[in-house]
Amino acid sequence: MAENYKKIALEARKKVLEMIYKAQTSHIGSNFSCIDLLTVIFEKASLDKDKVILSKGWAAASLYYFLWRKGRITKEELDSYCQPGSKFIGLAEPIIPEISAAGGSMGFGLPFGIGFALSKKIKKEGGRIHILMSDGEMDCGTTWESALIASHHRLDNLLVIVDANELQAMGKVKDILNIESLKDKWEAFGWDVREIDGHNFEEIEKALTELIQEGKPRVIIARTIKGKGVNFMEGNNLYHYKALSDDEYEKALKELEFNAQ
Repeated sequence: MAENYKKIALEARKKVLEMIYKAQTSHIGSNFSCIDLLTVIFEKASLDKDKVILSKGWAAASLYYFLWRKGRITKEELDSYCQPGSKFIGLAEPIIPEISAAGGSMGFGLPFGIGFALSKKIKKEGGRIHILMSDGEMDCGTTWESALIASHHRLDNLLVIVDANELQAMGKVKDILNIESLKDKWEAFGWDVREIDGHNFEEIEKALTELIQEGKPRVIIARTIKGKGVNFMEGNNLYHYKALSDDEYEKALKELEFNAQ
């Protein structure tokens, strides 16, 4: 299964690279840090009963790619990413049923997700709410207020994945608002916590699929690398906002194609 995930993730990186380059938009580093996580999430989730919320909505290009793989948007819609007149912009917006909440304003995805999870509990519906957050969102007061609410209501149908790539828009996460131990913090708020390598497909799958402790929401702290998959982007916060030049695009594509061999 890991080899299958690797192939899917590689194809996702190539297409997302193309989309962002063609549109001359940004956030390639943030997209590449979470593609391995989204690969497994979308392979395991049932979009008919589960929800996937992209709180770090600036990785919208990757979200659209995986929705296309699941047959929820067309190739034409995917290729319209950030083109004039397209509704598929660079932030996640609820433009189709499978995108149930807007993402991009930090700290909004978890409150949305709690509402959906609590609704399922009240209605006795099956399914799980998956929320992909950034570690920059750990700066937000809404995150910790929501974490307490989720624990209070025993929302064990709620699964948060923190894409912990240690960088945010203006620098290193630890330099902007340092939390010494995310694991301890979430546990103190009553959550079941897993820490994993966010690029290890076996660890991702295990954390997503193993039994959740009854009555506890789960958070997966996924240690990732911003720009993962392209050497000159890895750990380089320049590629949070920078659009790709022709040379950068060709160099990145060549590396990804070499990795496919």
